[in-house]
Order: sequence, then structure tokens, then C-alpha cells
Amino acid sequence: MNLFSPLPERETATAASTPLAQRMRPRTLDEVVGQEHLLAPGKPLRLQIERDDPGSIIFWGPPGVGKTTLAQIIARVTKADFIEFSAVLSGIKEIKQVMADAAKAREFGTRTIVFVDEIHRFNKAQQDAFLPHVEKGNIRLIGATTENPSFEIISALLSRTRVYVLKPLTEEQIIKLLQRALADHERGLGAMQIDAEDDALAKIASYSSGDARSAYNVLEIAAKLAQDRSGPTQEAVITSELIADAVQKRVLLYDKSGEEHYNLISALHKSVRNSDVDASLYWLGRMLASGEDPMYIARRVVRMAVEDIGLASPQALSITLAARDAYDFLGTPEGELALAQAVAYLALAPKSNAIYTAFGEVQEDVEKTAADPVPLHLRNAPTGLMKAFGYGKGYQYAHDLESKVADMQCLPDNLRDRRYFHPTSEGFERELRKRMEGLANAREAAKRNSQDTET
Repeated sequence: MNLFSPLPERETATAASTPLAQRMRPRTLDEVVGQEHLLAPGKPLRLQIERDDPGSIIFWGPPGVGKTTLAQIIARVTKADFIEFSAVLSGIKEIKQVMADAAKAREFGTRTIVFVDEIHRFNKAQQDAFLPHVEKGNIRLIGATTENPSFEIISALLSRTRVYVLKPLTEEQIIKLLQRALADHERGLGAMQIDAEDDALAKIASYSSGDARSAYNVLEIAAKLAQDRSGPTQEAVITSELIADAVQKRVLLYDKSGEEHYNLISALHKSVRNSDVDASLYWLGRMLASGEDPMYIARRVVRMAVEDIGLASPQALSITLAARDAYDFLGTPEGELALAQAVAYLALAPKSNAIYTAFGEVQEDVEKTAADPVPLHLRNAPTGLMKAFGYGKGYQYAHDLESKVADMQCLPDNLRDRRYFHPTSEGFERELRKRMEGLANAREAAKRNSQDTET
């Protein structure tokens, strides 16, 4: 018995209330467009499906690329019972009941496949409930997720599954699917006899961000608009202008708490670091258009100023803080220009991670030498007793010296000659480098004068 019970194929194909994306869902591997790296003849996933391989699978990819479709194709070709779960609607009670039924079915030689859509929404306890049954072979688990399994799936379950990464569909592949839907009389829009301009289909593909479901939804709306606006003798045509009405706002692939959030901020940060101002502005615009919190971006931009620009351009920190305050004051959209200005400045500024590196080394040494005493001559001596113990003895007040630099050790003994800050030759750090060389010469001169005085 197959417990997965979609509408019969003929009914699914013709039901007027069924969305176009559902009607056009591929029913065989040969109907699938895209994912050639997994589904081309001889590729691993195709072989696993064709052989009805009992191994467990995680499908990982963005929305609308075929995760559920592949699960349903497996349901059609498998000899096992197929049960579908939604992680949004199912709880641990339902999971345990299905697991118990699967264990009994196995005693009679029946295999059970459990498909969990949005498996990342199951918490650790719910995922743990699957584990012993996957391990014993009572079930074959197929999960679908838009989130990185490394972060969202427990390691014990992940180690017992094969993860297949599905890619966003290309614009060419989306256009092919749209053309197929327009021509298909059984499941698509063929009966409506609607034509579409090439530019219109290209615009849908562009706006869908690799999501076939989104593209089908726009096409269906556009087809109804074209039909409503055409006269009795006029051919219904989907135009670029009509697509603009069907799509109120571009669908951008983004999840403010998921992997794509970190991918985009990483792209912005690395573009700034590489001094690519155009890419930096693009990724900034992409994040803002996707709904990212501008103040989060502002905080990350301030971090870029201190991590990647540093003292090569000291004003970078002031500019980024001013951009943060400007956005806080102006809001959207005017304040976004302040962020763009700061990002452009950082991308074009001279780069240095000398302070970032130096402070990292300091933190490592602090871990090793946290108990080392402060040299006596640097200690405060507010009482006579402390002075008697040598606190402050030998301290040289730099302002009283002609060179303003004393030959005086300021690090603990174990770190006497340690150097952390190595300024680059970029921007203002070139001046700091010269200054440090001058200070080193002054200290050396003070040391020689001290030795001459002693002799």
C-alpha cells in the first residue's frame, strides 16, 4: 500500500483549482529540467532512484528547484510504502506512531519511505526520534531542506544519509519550463491559446531567481491578465509590460536567519576587502532589496573599517559610524545612500589588517602571560610603603625628555622585545611606519646616552 496519495494524474492535470506549478510538476526523471549534475544518465542520484536504492537522502537546495518533485518521483517508482510528513504540521507523537507502524511493516517484509518536507524545522528531539529507525533500516528517510544540513540536521542523522545539493535553475531552464507550460494542453495553459513575447518570458525568468514555482505563478497570473485584456478577436499575448503588472516585486532568494544571509554578507565583506567597489555596491543593494536589516549591515560595515582598513585610512571608522548614524536618523530609502557611500569609501580605501593581526597576537600572549607582573617602574605608588618596595622607581617621564622617548622597558620581562604592530606601506600607515622607525632610533639614542652616563 502506498500511503502517499496525491490526486490521480489525470485529475491533477486538469483540476482548475490546482495551481499551474502543481499541474506541471514532472512525473518522471526525463521530465525534470535542471540538476544534470545529479540526474544525467549514470549520475549518482539517478542511479539511486532507478535502482530503488534503500539508502536515506537529504535534498538540500533553494525553493522551487525540485526537492519535493524528486521525492514524488521516488514515490511512483518505489516498491516501498511512502509516507509524507510536513515538519510544519507534524509533531513527535505522529513521528513515533509512523515509526512503530514501519517497524511492524518490516516484520512482514515491507519497506517504508518517509519523506519530510522542511526537515530543518524539526527540533533535535524530533530528529532523534527518526534516528534508531533509520539505523535499524525500518525506514528510508528522505528529507528536503532549504537550510544547510550541517547546521540544521543532527550529526548522527546526517552521517546516515546522503546529501544531494540541488542548484537554482538557470534563466534558460526557467524559460524552457515556461514554454512547455504554454504549449501543454493537458496540464498547462495550451488550451488558453496564449502567446508570449520572448522578452516577457526572459523577464519572468529573471525575476524568479531560479525558483520554478515562482516563475509558474507569475506566468499563470500573466496569462489570465492577457486573456482579460484581449478583445474578442484579438490574440492574447503576454508582454513585458504585462509582466510588470503580474510581478509587484522581484522574488529575491534570501533568509535573514539562514545560510544565504551569511553568504551575502560574506560576499559584501570580501568584495570590500578586494577593493572591488562595483561588486561591493551590488551586494549591498542585493541585501537591502532582500529585506536585510540596514542596521545589521551598518554594524558589519563598521567592522570592515577596523578589520580591513585600519590605520591605513583612520577616517574610515568615522565615516562608517557617521553612515550608521545617518541611517538611524533618515531611515529608508534616504539613509541607504549613506551606507552606499561608506561601502564605496571602504572599497576604494587603502587596506591594512595590521591592527587586526597585532591585536590577535596580543590576545594570544595575554593567555600565556596573564600572571606576569607589571614591571616595578610602571607601577603606581600612591603610598610610602609602596614606594619603599620600589613601586615607580626608575620611571622616566617622557615629557621631561628632549626626545620625548625614554629608554624604558614597558612590557613584562618575558615579552621584553616583542613586537606586535607592523604597519604596512599603505595609506596613512606609511607615515606611522616612518614614525615608528624614528621612535626606535630615539630609543636607541636614549639607551646610548644612558650607558655613557653610567660609565
